[in-house]
Amino acid sequence: MLALQRATHATLQVLSAELVDLGLTPSEINALANLADGQGRTVSELGAAVGSRPTTLTSVLDRLERRGHITRGSRPGDRRAVLIELTPSGRLAAATIRRAIGDLEHRALDGLPDDAIAHLRTALQALTETSS
Repeated sequence: MLALQRATHATLQVLSAELVDLGLTPSEINALANLADGQGRTVSELGAAVGSRPTTLTSVLDRLERRGHITRGSRPGDRRAVLIELTPSGRLAAATIRRAIGDLEHRALDGLPDDAIAHLRTALQALTETSS
């Protein structure tokens, strides 16, 4: 677990350096990366995806909204649920983030056997499900 924590922090440092021109914090990068698929999410759903409590996520969303990267609206059929969606500038930033993550993943895993990568992904999924 300590190795995973170290890898996470190293990954965040590399991504923050590579994405410095976006002017985003690691938490904002994480939120946009999790919205990059274009699917709107409630605050609770996004909080679960980024590993943050909804109350903690609120300040991240406030900053992203002020920068014009997201909108908050109601979910059809449930006006109480706040739906987070990307704006055009948010989609552009999220696509840039996803490319940077993909490039980093390729650099990090290049040369590893396919079965080792598959096992790593399985282990990471298991850890994600355990923490949910």
